[in-house]
Amino acid sequence: MGGTIDTVRLANPFKAGDLLVASRQIDEGIFHESVICLIDVAFDGVLGVIVNQPCTAGTLHRQLPRWVHLATPPQDLFLGGPMSPSGAICLARVQRSSEEPPGWRRVHGLTGLLHLDTPTELVEGAFTDVRIFAGYAEWGPGQLEAELIRGDWIRAVAHPEDVFSSQPRGLWRAVLRRQNGPAALLATATSTPSLN
Repeated sequence: MGGTIDTVRLANPFKAGDLLVASRQIDEGIFHESVICLIDVAFDGVLGVIVNQPCTAGTLHRQLPRWVHLATPPQDLFLGGPMSPSGAICLARVQRSSEEPPGWRRVHGLTGLLHLDTPTELVEGAFTDVRIFAGYAEWGPGQLEAELIRGDWIRAVAHPEDVFSSQPRGLWRAVLRRQNGPAALLATATSTPSLN
């Protein structure tokens, strides 16, 4: 999405755990009506995963069968983004505890990245939620800031349940409804601009 612009900087920088909600300017493709959770924000770029696009039913069972019973409903693989679609990223919400489970690295709050090589017997009981994504979204330095200024994305504060929502297909409208001003109106808009 757009070219890299190194000189663009925001007064309120992105941080891991922030949500990006696609505006109506993104009217097609993988990011249409997407909600993205940022999982890594660094000087050399930003990474995130789309949290509201489950893959075809049964994909997780075919790809990572030993993880199906650990996954939060709907118990399937999610499309995380266009980068490395054959790779998988796992987000997991840890139980309230002072100890970090093996294979887990905090992203924000109680949510972190869980290494998929972690033995599943160590995962059981250690997490309240687990979700696996195929691929991820990536932006180079200044690129996401430029897209935000252009109006492609709406920034939102994540609620703990957003990343692991049991109703992911309704998340785009649900997050928009929580916003102030014009962003909240998008939640009531139809996909056909002439009908709005």
